[in-house]
Amino acid sequence: MIKIKPFIVLGVILFAITLLIPSILVLPFMEEKVSGKLGENVQEETIQPKKSSEPSVEVAVYREAQKKVEKLALDDYVAGVVASEMPADFEVEALKAQALTARTYIVKKLASGNSISLPQGAVVGDSVNYQVYKSSDELKKIWKASDYEWKMKKIKEAVKATSGQILTYDGTPIDATFFSTSNGYTENSSAIWPNDIPYLTSVASPWDKKSPKYNGRKVISVAEFEQKLGVTLSNSKAIGEITEKTEGKRVAKVNISGKVLTGKEIRTKLDLKSTDFTWVRKGNDIIITTEGYGHGVGMSQYGANGMAAEGKSYEDIVKYYYKGVQLSKADNLLAKYTARK
Repeated sequence: MIKIKPFIVLGVILFAITLLIPSILVLPFMEEKVSGKLGENVQEETIQPKKSSEPSVEVAVYREAQKKVEKLALDDYVAGVVASEMPADFEVEALKAQALTARTYIVKKLASGNSISLPQGAVVGDSVNYQVYKSSDELKKIWKASDYEWKMKKIKEAVKATSGQILTYDGTPIDATFFSTSNGYTENSSAIWPNDIPYLTSVASPWDKKSPKYNGRKVISVAEFEQKLGVTLSNSKAIGEITEKTEGKRVAKVNISGKVLTGKEIRTKLDLKSTDFTWVRKGNDIIITTEGYGHGVGMSQYGANGMAAEGKSYEDIVKYYYKGVQLSKADNLLAKYTARK
């Protein structure tokens, strides 16, 4: 009998094990279909979206007709104001300028916290006493149904392009006043209001002459004229005398039969479109003609549209009508507001 030496047996066993181990390791993986390269089966890391630096802010609007408070996102509110205050068919850069005035107004309002005259919880109203705001449902009724989509799309793009921006003077949000149409010049703030505000000064605005609202005409009876102004007209052909004009070439003071009235008083009492007026008497009527539409202080909307049509940017527009202002981020002011809530 041939004897097998022990070390040979040991060698055979080791050789067999060497062949078997790779097969054993591969068997479990052969039972499943290979789905990809090494590493593709590792769970992917979830990428979290970056948080906006601008605080999430809601605007609580008192809907005066419905007598209720409506809450909406800041830029949704701004879009509703722009849609209500400026024609949607205006140039995009003009709409952006309007968005800046609207956002500046509400951010200043939020920062001041002054809403004493409003119901609890509201920070702003929706009428001309604040700035006009209308909801989507209201706008759909005002505009043609076929126009709503493109108009709101255009306005929302203008709002988005200026998102987070406001107008400041020396680091403080400005009183971003605006009006429809000038008489060719904007007005100094002191001609309309008690305060002389440095960024609200008279500038030429020649684009307004193309506005459909540039010329106005009103006819009232002599009796109504006398009653509303508290004067008695003589038989003289002259009906008063302008004794002073404003920097914006409007009527500052008029002497009517010895009574001196300001242009602002006359505009209010006779419900005129502008303080740039003249009149003539024809029989028992007085025919009043006006140039411009609105108080004249700040940004002219038709002037802004005229500048935009000439290729000016929204920044060019606001810096022309508001002297010495800067475009600033609203973040810090909004953060203070949200911290108070």
